Amino acid sequence: MDYFQIFSIIGSVVLLALIINFIRLGILKERYSVLWIACSVAILILSVKKGILDYLAVSLGVAYPPSLLFLVAFMFVLLISLHFSVVISIFHEKNKILSQEVTLLKEALREAGINVGGKGKDGK
Repeated sequence: MDYFQIFSIIGSVVLLALIINFIRLGILKERYSVLWIACSVAILILSVKKGILDYLAVSLGVAYPPSLLFLVAFMFVLLISLHFSVVISIFHEKNKILSQEVTLLKEALREAGINVGGKGKDGK
């Protein structure tokens, strides 16, 4: 076992432990953790079973098999980034709709003569 393989195994185990701890503490929600867990498990499998990594590297034409491990990790990071971009876009749209609805409700309350936000009907 070479140093790179040991480093990869330790890194993927630490990442998996961090993810599980974040889920346990409630810092990371379960639905967002799936990609992270898949990433760390895939890197762990490719680190432990060096034969799989070598076979995939030869099949894909990668000259140095450990660089394939970094490529797999990079692809997962891209997927995670894409996933969060989609989630942020959805939340942005929902936030915009919500703020528009709150504004309409405040205006309806003002028209009804109900004090909204400390201001009366005359704006004082």
